[in-house]
Amino acid sequence: MISFKPNPQKPLSFFQQLTDYQITPTIKIEISSDIELIVKNEGERLGLGSFKGLGGMYAVAHLISDQWEKIYGKPLETSEIFTKTIRDMASSLCFVCASAGNHGIAVATGARLLGARSRVYLSESVPASFEKDLLKLEAQVIKKGSTYEASMEAAIADAKHTQAILLADSSWPGYHYPPSLIMEGYTVIADELRREFEQTDHWPSHVYLQAGVGGFAGAMTYMIRHSWQTQPSIYIVEPEYAPCLKASHEAGKPTSVKGSISSMGRLDCKNPSIIAFNILQHSNVHYLTVSEKEAEAATHQLQQHGLITTPSGAAGYAAFIKNKFSHASQAEKEFKPIIFITENNHIK
Repeated sequence: MISFKPNPQKPLSFFQQLTDYQITPTIKIEISSDIELIVKNEGERLGLGSFKGLGGMYAVAHLISDQWEKIYGKPLETSEIFTKTIRDMASSLCFVCASAGNHGIAVATGARLLGARSRVYLSESVPASFEKDLLKLEAQVIKKGSTYEASMEAAIADAKHTQAILLADSSWPGYHYPPSLIMEGYTVIADELRREFEQTDHWPSHVYLQAGVGGFAGAMTYMIRHSWQTQPSIYIVEPEYAPCLKASHEAGKPTSVKGSISSMGRLDCKNPSIIAFNILQHSNVHYLTVSEKEAEAATHQLQQHGLITTPSGAAGYAAFIKNKFSHASQAEKEFKPIIFITENNHIK
């Protein structure tokens, strides 16, 4: 089994050197007289529009550090990563990935920040706004295939042919180190919440985590199960058109699914990450799917609370609405749900 033993202090030390790093806010919404919903809003994380920056940027920095150590035989101190010497060394490196949008922006941002190059494969279903944003970040953008999976295959072939560094946010047999770094970056979110809940002693009873390949859901679940004092019920939320983690759980092994293209574009992944699968399979989680209509309705309901997002970003809220009726008889002190807005509504 592939082990995942992250240290959230490593990515936190990296991000604390950036002026853009801020702890994203938690907001409380009164759903009813009995239910107060906690919302962790990742829409403005690092000014990139989503939580993905925590993974892609940190992984780029870590892999550049690895390259430095490989060349010079000594580890790179965190404080040295932004020096001209490192930028000069990184200028010979190119990071290649496939993306449904946000991961590519994270990788391109990290590459430009540290002096490297990036090449991002997008499927035809990715909104044009992401391509525009990537070009502003000096990334080379290549449109390939009608699905995320097709663009991923193209990125893998590119890395093999050009010797570029493949930085995928999914994992499969023989490929797990770079995505494990991405997931380590995501652990910052769970650690921020841990520190907040330790101060307030207001621990959630139910956590809703949306999932594509499962990197975010897997990293959050690992941290919750290993570092939170009070253990909640965890729900993994997927589109009805792409329930690859649910199918994998039921099959007892990583399993691909087929389905129509979902409007929850950043969650529309038909193949699970094996790292995420291994974590979730041993973490006592539940699985929920949401429909296109449910996710769309959730975006409008959140907008009424001043929270602007997309169907992908609202999927956790859609699952909460769908699931809350089963907890309707619980007292307020027992039912303390938390959801995550994983991206803002920057798609045009």
